Amino acid sequence: MASSPQPDIRRTILDVTRELLIEQGITQLSIRMIARQVGCSVGTIYFYFHNKDELIHSLIEEGFEKLIELQDHTEAEFDNPLQRLEQLCRNYIQFGLDNPAYYEIMFMLNPERMARFPAEKYRRARRSVEVVASALKECRDQGLLSVGEPYIHAHLIWSFMHGVVTLLKAKRIDRRIDPAEMISATIRHILQQNSH
Repeated sequence: MASSPQPDIRRTILDVTRELLIEQGITQLSIRMIARQVGCSVGTIYFYFHNKDELIHSLIEEGFEKLIELQDHTEAEFDNPLQRLEQLCRNYIQFGLDNPAYYEIMFMLNPERMARFPAEKYRRARRSVEVVASALKECRDQGLLSVGEPYIHAHLIWSFMHGVVTLLKAKRIDRRIDPAEMISATIRHILQQNSH
């Protein structure tokens, strides 16, 4: 009797797909290509994932879980909301630089023909912005920062950080600028822009 595929195959499928997505792009990627790289049958891929979209959604979800775990740990670690906000920003930028494949899949993948990310998973993914909004609200309530609506402002901060991550990843920053100093200057700017 044939045995079911082993759980570590699922991990291998995800890891191979993550790399192929970056190399090939979503339109060129096929289940057959993934199976060939993994060294398994197409049927094995479908044992774990109904289709390519579900496989990519699993990678997006995995990336967000990694980021959210990092941000939740920071939220618990820092009582001071200003220090927490600073570390949340630093975490986000560093996450993007340390996990370029996940970051690209989470935020830069062109989903031309891909099914929408499931609503319940999107709600969970929003947590990565909500922790920043929460820190901003506490800073505002304690008179540490002057901000408007925290959730909107958290998205503005995210946009700023996303731009920095994208430029650093693409090596589009002037080579005379030290990346670590660029990150520190970005975070200082975010905090100074909102200080009284």
